[in-house]
Amino acid sequence: MPYKKFEEYNIHVTDDVKDRYKSIITDLGENVDREGLLKTPERAAKAMQFLTQGYYQDASEILKSAMFKEDYDDMVIVKDIELYSLCEHHILPFFGKAHIAYIPNGYIVGLSKLPRIVDVFSRRLQVQERLTHDILECINETLKPKGVAVVIEASHMCMMMRGVQKQNSVTTTSGFRGQFEKIETRNEFLKLISEKLS
Repeated sequence: MPYKKFEEYNIHVTDDVKDRYKSIITDLGENVDREGLLKTPERAAKAMQFLTQGYYQDASEILKSAMFKEDYDDMVIVKDIELYSLCEHHILPFFGKAHIAYIPNGYIVGLSKLPRIVDVFSRRLQVQERLTHDILECINETLKPKGVAVVIEASHMCMMMRGVQKQNSVTTTSGFRGQFEKIETRNEFLKLISEKLS
């Protein structure tokens, strides 16, 4: 087989978190020994390690690994980047799309690296506001472009499943640096991410 996807989990962390999940499930009134729940604590422990793997990844190094000298100095946009994260207040998912633009200043970056850094920061316990800021500052400080813009649109299960239970609400956050602080550049970016390709 030329390619095989492989996931590796820390056995000590898995065992510790698994035991904690067993206690939580029991405290909630369920029977961890019934057939459907026998492997749930271990699955949940592994899922949490996967969903928080961003703590052990360096987004700046990911960008640096694919920076290329290039004279191009017009706007580069990667839009509709899917993101999935966990709200740090309730450990419930929030999900949506990120839109990123930058104006190169001597260097461009491999396009796949922008979604990669979205994943790095998303796979931590987060709030959407900080997630937006983390992505923005990482690109700004590492790539040092003439400008960078980030917009995130997300739905939060902590609002949809519990609390106010507003299923159709969407939260939008944004951040702009450099040339995107100029209203005409910002408006061009916002217009381009709102357009649908025919």
